[in-house]
Amino acid sequence: MIAKLRLFLDEIKIEHTLFALPFAYVGALLARGGFPSWSALAWITIAVAGARTAAMAANRLIDARMDAKNPRTAGRAVASGKLEPSVMVWAILLGLIALVVAAFELNPLCLALVPIAAAGVVIYPYVKRVGWAVHFFLGAVDALAPLGAWIAISGRFETGAWLLFAAVTLWVAGFDILYALMDRDFDLRERIASIPARFGEGSGRVVPQLLHLGVAALLALLGVAVGATGWYWAGVGAALLLCIFEWSLIRSGRDVFSLNAAVFNANMLFSVIFLCTTLASIAAGETSHAFSYP
Repeated sequence: MIAKLRLFLDEIKIEHTLFALPFAYVGALLARGGFPSWSALAWITIAVAGARTAAMAANRLIDARMDAKNPRTAGRAVASGKLEPSVMVWAILLGLIALVVAAFELNPLCLALVPIAAAGVVIYPYVKRVGWAVHFFLGAVDALAPLGAWIAISGRFETGAWLLFAAVTLWVAGFDILYALMDRDFDLRERIASIPARFGEGSGRVVPQLLHLGVAALLALLGVAVGATGWYWAGVGAALLLCIFEWSLIRSGRDVFSLNAAVFNANMLFSVIFLCTTLASIAAGETSHAFSYP
């Protein structure tokens, strides 16, 4: 049983939740212009974890046959038969139930938006079979976490929420394009859509850098929108340093596998750093919510 659980947690990449949670907390902090209640943060955490689990389980289930044909992914638990598909079906159902319950506990608007999140979870694996914009679709699905967290606190759509949503969309799309470099040859053979497969390996190295520069710009606009000063701007500086670091990695000519490992670690660290600088800004009273509540 424990072995199966370890297989399952590895299959859904539970550690990748670190990508979504810090920005979700940033959304909650900036929406309040202070510290939200612990109960709100707990329900936001459950919502993000549930949605992320359902999304990864759906991806592994729907892509099992494709994964089995790809040498890089053939060893995945469902693709190799180490885990039964029914495990992922249950994970999808339980993840979505957790999302629904958390949204219900947060506010009516969050609950009304659950079908959009659920649809994104199920649709994403099919988008890669249709067009190269799959990276942006994935980014938008992941960006629902900070957007939803913002709405959970404010109870409404606001300019800052959309700026954060756009920033996270570009952020995820950027490193997903780099990730797709590892499967470019396979994607070409199987007619799987991605920017590297459609526009060449060079695009897979250049476009992410441009997108992450866009992230820094959007986070700067967000800072202006919420009246941030001090520590928040250190987080924007960290976004620029991330761009410089990625540029140096890409220029180094290292192979795509070690490149992706380094980019993954750098982006995970950045998300935590940005949360910390936003927290510091809130604690120091440097960030005040610039939008009115209903």
